[in-house]
Amino acid sequence: MMAALAPLLLAGCAAWSPSPETPAPMHSILNTPVIDSGTGRPTTVEALAAQWRDVDVVIIGELHGHNGSHLLEARMQAALYAEHPDQVLSLEPFNVDHQSVLDRYLAGKLGEAEMIDDAEAWKNYRAGYRPLVAFAAELGLPVIAANAPALAVRCVGREGPDALTRLDPALQALLPEQPFLSDPAYRERFFEAMGGHGRGSGDDNPLENRYRAQLLRDNTMASRILHALQDHPGAQVLHITGVFHSEDRLGTVALLKARDPELEIRVLTPVTVDNPTHPSYNADDLSGGDAIYLLAPLPPEYLDQARMIDAIRQQFSDARDMTCP
Repeated sequence: MMAALAPLLLAGCAAWSPSPETPAPMHSILNTPVIDSGTGRPTTVEALAAQWRDVDVVIIGELHGHNGSHLLEARMQAALYAEHPDQVLSLEPFNVDHQSVLDRYLAGKLGEAEMIDDAEAWKNYRAGYRPLVAFAAELGLPVIAANAPALAVRCVGREGPDALTRLDPALQALLPEQPFLSDPAYRERFFEAMGGHGRGSGDDNPLENRYRAQLLRDNTMASRILHALQDHPGAQVLHITGVFHSEDRLGTVALLKARDPELEIRVLTPVTVDNPTHPSYNADDLSGGDAIYLLAPLPPEYLDQARMIDAIRQQFSDARDMTCP
C-alpha cells in the first residue's frame, strides 16, 4: 500500500479529488489531507478527534522523518486533547529503559540536550518529537517511553530469543510477558518487506531472529500502552509509531487487541501520493486505518549510489559497537 498509488482502476472503489472550483492548498511535503476510511471522504483532524473522543487508544503511524507526518501528529495531539484532556502520550522513539530520564526531563530536572544524550533520543527528536513532548510537558501530561530496549532488540536480532535470558535482570523486568507473541498476517508482511525470503520456514532461517526482534518492539509497545491505561484510568493514549507497526491494524495494534480484546483502538495511517492536492486512492488504501492522511514523497536522500552504500555501511558499523552479554 505504501508504494506509489496507481489511478483508480476499478468501479465501485472509493475515490475523491477536489472539483475545479475547489481552491487547492499549496502542494508541499507539509500538506496532509485527511480521509475518513468509513466514508472515503475528506475530513479534518478536529472532526476525527470528535469522533474518537471516547476511544481508549489512538495510534498514528508515521513515516519517520517526514515533516508532514510530524505536523499531522502535533495537530492531532492538540485536537484530541481538546476533546479528551486526560491524555497520555506514548512514543516509539523512546525506549522503556529510558523512562526515568524522560520523567526527569518532564519534571524540569534535565535540560533538553542532557535528556537527548541520556535517553539516546532519535537524531530527529528536535524536529520531529519536541513539539509533542513540549505540549505534554506544558500541560503536565504523562509521556511514555514505549519501545523495547535497544540492547534487547539488537541481541535478539543477532542471537535469537535466548539472548533475553542473558540480559541484566533489571532489563529483563522491563520486557513484556510473551515478548514474541505473533500474528500470521504480520509475519507474512514482514518477510515480504524483507524480500520474501524464508516465508513459512523455521528457526534455521536467518530472518527469523530479525522478525523476533521486530516482535519484541511491537509487544513491548503494546504492553506499555496497556500499563499506561492501567496507571491512568480514564485516560486516552495517543501512541506515535512507524507505519509498519500499525498499518492494516497489524503489528502493535493486533498485539494490543490480543492482550485486551475489549479495547477501542483507532488507527491513522499515512499514504504517499504524488500530489496530495489532487489525490487518487482506492479501497485498499482506505483499509490501512480508520482514517488515512496523504503525504507527498520526500526528496530522494541520495542520487549517488556509492554514497548511499557508504552511509548504510556506516549505520551497520555503528550498530556492531553494541556488545551482547
